[in-house]
Amino acid sequence: MHFRVTLKIIGMLLMAFSTSMLPSLIIALSLPDDSSESTFALSFCITFVAGFLVWLPFSKHNNVLRTRDGFVIVVMFWSILGLFGALPFYFSSPLAALNPNWSYVDALFESLSGLTTTGATVITQLDTLPKSLLFYRQLLQWFGGMGIIVLAVAILPMLGIGGMQLYRAETPGPVKDSKLTPRITETAKQLWYIYLTLTVTCALAYWFAGMNAFDALTHSFSTVAIGGFSTHDASLGYFDNAAIETIAIVFMLLAAVNFGLHFQTARTFRQKHYKASLLHYWRDEEFRFFLGVMAIISFITVATLWLTNDMTLNDSFRQGVFEVVSIATTTGYATADFALWPPMLGFLLFSAAFMGGCAGSTGGGMKVVRVLIVLKQGLREIQRLIHPNAIIHVKLGSSPIPDRVAEAVWGFFSVYTLVFMVMMIALLATGLDQVTAWSAVGATLNNLGPGLGDVAAHYGDINTTAKWILCFSMLLGRLEVFTLLVLFTPMFWRN
Repeated sequence: MHFRVTLKIIGMLLMAFSTSMLPSLIIALSLPDDSSESTFALSFCITFVAGFLVWLPFSKHNNVLRTRDGFVIVVMFWSILGLFGALPFYFSSPLAALNPNWSYVDALFESLSGLTTTGATVITQLDTLPKSLLFYRQLLQWFGGMGIIVLAVAILPMLGIGGMQLYRAETPGPVKDSKLTPRITETAKQLWYIYLTLTVTCALAYWFAGMNAFDALTHSFSTVAIGGFSTHDASLGYFDNAAIETIAIVFMLLAAVNFGLHFQTARTFRQKHYKASLLHYWRDEEFRFFLGVMAIISFITVATLWLTNDMTLNDSFRQGVFEVVSIATTTGYATADFALWPPMLGFLLFSAAFMGGCAGSTGGGMKVVRVLIVLKQGLREIQRLIHPNAIIHVKLGSSPIPDRVAEAVWGFFSVYTLVFMVMMIALLATGLDQVTAWSAVGATLNNLGPGLGDVAAHYGDINTTAKWILCFSMLLGRLEVFTLLVLFTPMFWRN
């Protein structure tokens, strides 16, 4: 383990992260009714100085990172980022005024929820908060969406070859060794170009559909990041605009698709192969399965609302499709309270979030490709019962899946289920009821946000111990369980 170079990188990344507070500082200084300039100035100084003090003693150390170093850096950085990212929330006087019992754990919960794109909140009365704080809250989700580590790999050449170790440790999805370009720094840059393009396009679409410039930009941050934070308590339902909801559906789906497919589209489009730039989406089996599941759940939801909830077909379609896409992609936007729908629908939508988005997307959950592989393996076992001597391969598309990948998927599924059970039991031990505990763990572990029971609207009323547990759950979900749990194994620390 190269602890010196690890601390050096942590210090550099922390100094870089401190600049994320400067836009909010500028907004606070430019708006006469916004008095949060001291909050962001103090938070920036503390974060930058802390990063500088960590970096300075080890600034001369240079070593190539190993895989284990990558895991340590990623886990340490996300944890430290949450701690320092909480400072503007903790120092905010408007938040303290709205919440007399406001504590650091509340600020940490909000910070981690933003950075991990979970979207669970302990804050109420968002419409009364200063714009600088709302902008910072949304910006956290945007940075967390693609992964600040991937951004660091793109912009910090000092990481060199070791950047691949960070990329493998941080990037979501089961296929971590695939690169879009020969150089890892170029891969990270291409991902961020695509991410930025989607964000700008989404912001412009929101603006043309009727949002003001501030809401359009901030909601594009959380839409493309599949985060779900909003600047209004009523979420996207505040606007009551079908065009805005349609735009949100489109970009939530685009952000939940493997960004490797978007990269292929951009490359073939530059080469003027316009037909080929879209056909590869349909050739991807994970993409087809993802759209198929969305279509089936949407049909069931719309039909159920129309037949049992005394709603018109138009309202059933509008609310049903939006909530399916929002919950199933783990975004968490709301135009209706699905907890008040027939219980079957609430459970169906919440269960869909366990699948989440595609591998290599900004979505949470277990990822579509893992669910698809598990289903294919189940089907293979049924076929083996009929033909015991047959050699049957599990294929994804036309390519057989290596046994190593299949074993990894089953291992992830097993650990994911075990972690879910342990976290739920821990929450039950704090005094939460079963529905609240089950949905709170599912919402945080899948980086979804809204839950059921006492956390249907917000998480502000649950006890402090439960909030600490859910903070850990959000980190587990964002780092896909293994990246974090591997640090707790004795084997990891042996030479």
